[in-house]
Amino acid sequence: MAKEVVLSGIRPTGFLHLGNYFGAMRNYVRMQEAYDCYFFVANWHSLTTHPDTKELQQAVYRVVAENVACGLDPEKVALYVQSDVPEIAELYLYLNMLAYKGELEKTTTFKDKVRLQPNNVNAGLLTYPVLQAADILIHRAVKVPVGKDQEQHLEMARNFAERFNHRYGDVFPLPQAFSGQQELVKILSLDGNGKMSKSENQLNTLYLADTDDMIRKKIMKAKTDQGPDIKNAPQPDYIQNLFTLMGLVSTEDTIQHFMHQYNESEAGNCIIRYGDLKKQLAEDMIRFIAPIREKAAALQADEATLKRIIANGAEKARASAAVTLGLVRKAILG
Repeated sequence: MAKEVVLSGIRPTGFLHLGNYFGAMRNYVRMQEAYDCYFFVANWHSLTTHPDTKELQQAVYRVVAENVACGLDPEKVALYVQSDVPEIAELYLYLNMLAYKGELEKTTTFKDKVRLQPNNVNAGLLTYPVLQAADILIHRAVKVPVGKDQEQHLEMARNFAERFNHRYGDVFPLPQAFSGQQELVKILSLDGNGKMSKSENQLNTLYLADTDDMIRKKIMKAKTDQGPDIKNAPQPDYIQNLFTLMGLVSTEDTIQHFMHQYNESEAGNCIIRYGDLKKQLAEDMIRFIAPIREKAAALQADEATLKRIIANGAEKARASAAVTLGLVRKAILG
């Protein structure tokens, strides 16, 4: 029985961080056992906001290396670079005929990007959801792991697929949002303001490439307060985030030790010492991140292996894309 197709992509802009790992990568590693998985580096997408390509190739290599270091097996999945699959561009062309200016201008991400880069409102930015739909539909993927910020784009991909099927005949299944078997973990920035970011708020984000000393420095500067005023006090978001991080990398005994101290603390008798908590968290985080960082660094230093992984991924992706594109051409052009 054929496995269901799962697809996800990541832009090579910025460094992968702890939120990427627990919000996505950990589930991707599980998915590769049960699904037919296509994971790609979205270098075409990055051009809409990062037109300077001097460092793009190295960024692509870094993302591939970090994905493998996190546990993706290039033998089990198609791990490829978007621009190595030209079939995507042809499908993008056809889907553009089914996308309308008004609906593209209304997308939340387009309006956000126009506000952030008013001097670079290019056509690629406007048609970003169409290219994203082509990424998904080229493999006729049925499951797409997406965050809240991408749900609108996935809905548009379904709309384009439905329009194509209605006009030319049934070719595409309708892709659905998918989180895998594991509940996703929301990890806040260390200053408590929003989520960790690949490229912004860098001193408050734990990157998978951070050195041991940088991990210690960032965690020791994480936002805290004077401690609870009453026993069993509710935890502010930024304190809860420290316990969330501890829950990901520390032992159960360690978590319970500091949780007990927090719950027993009150004004005039503050038992918990956030400095001790953060020191313990930093060492546990280092034990978690260091093996990923070291494996990724070793892969980045082995360009021949990286190129082989990317070439093999492209071969798998193009084989799948060619089948879909054959069906699309026949449906449209006869």
